[in-house]
Amino acid sequence: MANLYKINMSVLNQKTIKNKIKFEGIGLHSGKKVLMTLFPAPPNTGIIFKRSDLKVNNLIYPNVFNVSSASYCTKISNEYGVTVSTVEHLMAALCGLGIDNLLIDLDSEELPIMDGSAKNFVESLENSGFQISDQPIRIIKINKKVTYSQGEKFITFEPNKISLEIDFEIKYKQCSILNQRNKKNIYMDDLSDMYNSRTFCLFEDVEKLKKIGLAQGGSLDNAIVLKGNEILNSEKLRNKYEFVNHKILDCLGDIYLAGYRIVGKITSSQGGHNVTNLGLRELLSNNDNFSIIELKEKNIPHSFLIKNTLKSSA
Repeated sequence: MANLYKINMSVLNQKTIKNKIKFEGIGLHSGKKVLMTLFPAPPNTGIIFKRSDLKVNNLIYPNVFNVSSASYCTKISNEYGVTVSTVEHLMAALCGLGIDNLLIDLDSEELPIMDGSAKNFVESLENSGFQISDQPIRIIKINKKVTYSQGEKFITFEPNKISLEIDFEIKYKQCSILNQRNKKNIYMDDLSDMYNSRTFCLFEDVEKLKKIGLAQGGSLDNAIVLKGNEILNSEKLRNKYEFVNHKILDCLGDIYLAGYRIVGKITSSQGGHNVTNLGLRELLSNNDNFSIIELKEKNIPHSFLIKNTLKSSA
């Protein structure tokens, strides 16, 4: 029992990677080649993006209030107007794996899309191994129910005892195959199918996106494209709920912009980056809605440890 207890306590300490990791790819929307390098960072650093193609004013912090655009991807900016876009897939991987501190170096304005999922990020992060510090993690505990809506689209944040549950629904009138709903317990479930789920779009939207300067790097290699109910990719679905699982992935990455992992229940219907961002802003705009808790041995319930809550931090 002593060894089990020690393991469970270790997941409550801040974590970074052991070794630097490099990714090369193309930006989904910019179409530009990009080299991204992840570096270990000391405790209490948080997640920081650095634009190495710029000599000054090149640090950008992934904070919900630094989101400058949430149309088709999540873009963050600093006070000098320097941006980094499509951060959501990497942020989801970092949240799910319990990585608290990291420096992310980019030589362009957009993260590499890889295969359209978080699969490559997760595999490389796990292969790197992790450094666990002696500093406790902090979590955001939701205290009150908060709902943000745009017509039929909505997201609700509400209290939950010891975990993070995301319940997501998508509906598309013109494409019935996309009508899906699924639920993930982020700190308890096997998240492999979520990490492996690719971004998707409708065939009729591809040219529209390209005309407004988006999806310049999009292809069947990094996105599922649907024409009616037909999947145009040679690789069909990786899992039964791939479409909604990707939406859960996006949601997880977007809510990690809160700065800490969240304990609560999130329910969303027909939402996306914009709805999630504005809902999270509303949640965090009132201090009565949430608490920031530093997880130390003395203030953690015994049941919290035995159930191996936040096991994704291990």
